[in-house]
Amino acid sequence: MDVQNLTVAQVMSRTLVAVAPDESPLMAWEIMRRAGVHHLPVVDRRGCLRGVLTREDLTARWSGGPAEQSRARVHPLLAERRCPHTTLDARLADAAESMIGAGVDAIPVLGEANRLVGMVTATDVLRAVAGRTAGPQKSPELLTGMFRLVPVMPQDQAE
Repeated sequence: MDVQNLTVAQVMSRTLVAVAPDESPLMAWEIMRRAGVHHLPVVDRRGCLRGVLTREDLTARWSGGPAEQSRARVHPLLAERRCPHTTLDARLADAAESMIGAGVDAIPVLGEANRLVGMVTATDVLRAVAGRTAGPQKSPELLTGMFRLVPVMPQDQAE
């Protein structure tokens, strides 16, 4: 298959782990660690994209200890940030160009009503170049409740 003619829908990751805007940075970090992902979409209750967090975003703004990070929220980390995105029918080459232009290694794929339906990552692009496109297309799956962790703080640090 000619890589130049591939669409985003043919190569994107369809099973995603996401968090809500009111989730804590501590929880976002733990979800990323346990799921083995480097990009974490932030979506509202309707599944609409609010932005994408990276491990670098979290570490660059990490201050204080676990107690402070468990009280903070991720939505301020997205403030004033442009979030490039693409659509299902876009050419993979155009999505890759958007990624390069924005200096990101993942780009969300939006469907109707700004709903998140997938992500194109640098790994997805490399798989496509290597000729390893996805098999039969399955419905997108957005996992927001994959993990529910409650940080446990020593009593003297909890307050």
